[in-house]
Amino acid sequence: MNVVVLTPDKEVYSGSIKSIKVPGVGGEFEVLKNHAPVVSSLGTGKVRIIDEAGTSKEFSITKGFIEVLNNEVSVLVESIKE
Repeated sequence: MNVVVLTPDKEVYSGSIKSIKVPGVGGEFEVLKNHAPVVSSLGTGKVRIIDEAGTSKEFSITKGFIEVLNNEVSVLVESIKE
């Protein structure tokens, strides 16, 4: 599964991952391989990415959106604090 995390200024993360956990406006949720297609609003909170090697990367976001389609994940956020 591939992910790209973008702010209006830069690409924050791009690569192949095992999972991503995001702060949805209705609560936190996790996306794994072969997840159903989804578009969701994100609230302020922590994003956790686990890459193919099992390494975890976390950062805080302020609002945004996530789109999942055919094992491609796009996360668009206002800003990030690493």
